[in-house]
Amino acid sequence: MSRGRSSSIAERVEEYWAWATAALFLLVTVDLLTTIYAAAVVGPSAEANPLVRWALGRPLSVLVGVNLGAVVLAAVVFRGLMETYRSTPARIRPYYGLLIEAWLGLLVAAGLALFANNLSVIVLGESLV
Repeated sequence: MSRGRSSSIAERVEEYWAWATAALFLLVTVDLLTTIYAAAVVGPSAEANPLVRWALGRPLSVLVGVNLGAVVLAAVVFRGLMETYRSTPARIRPYYGLLIEAWLGLLVAAGLALFANNLSVIVLGESLV
């Protein structure tokens, strides 16, 4: 019986990692590429994130390094979150899982919103916000 529970937990953790990967792809890779193009259209001073604005004025390797650092930090934090999920008591775990799912959904939505905003800057020359 406990073997089924642990495999169920492992499957859930694997699914959470898949969603985290999708969110990171949107929030880092897609945002990086569209930010570079948006900065080419309106200039780096229009970037809202001060760290990215600073990195846009540096060589591309610095901008990529900042983004890689963000990915590593996010992966480490998410790994810790998954460890807390695994160790959460069984009676509370479903509720904790719902919080994780809502958070991951918000991250994916934020990534899509960033993409839409950057695309607006590239195509229309102005932000949606």
